[in-house]
Amino acid sequence: SEVSGTRLWGWAKDRFETPQRFFERFFILNYCPLVFMEASARNLTPDKLPAKEQRELFAHCDRALAGAIQHLRPRFVIGVGQFARARAEQVVQALPDDYKKVTVGGMLHPSPASPKANRGWAQAAEQDLKDLGLRL
Repeated sequence: SEVSGTRLWGWAKDRFETPQRFFERFFILNYCPLVFMEASARNLTPDKLPAKEQRELFAHCDRALAGAIQHLRPRFVIGVGQFARARAEQVVQALPDDYKKVTVGGMLHPSPASPKANRGWAQAAEQDLKDLGLRL
């Protein structure tokens, strides 16, 4: 199983009990819903791709995120992990002024590669969300 997804969706289930209750208030969009694998079958994250490939991929992903923000008009855009937060900040800055009212923030990524995430990810993530002013 994929640990990051299991942690994230497990937290949502534990916290909100039903998908309906979660999705009444939240929406999750994967910035890059593709998987890249090294020859060893190790996950290759998009930020580790060669620069030319990153530029091409990120252009598509940025457009998709910008479109979602313009369509959904959220009050918060929260990057799960530093990479996602940085991409969200860049995308929001490039949007027309009336979309810049959105608060961009971040929360700890649930990756098992993160020692902090391995020491109580759900509690740390909830604190990150509360620090941004979200009421859970």
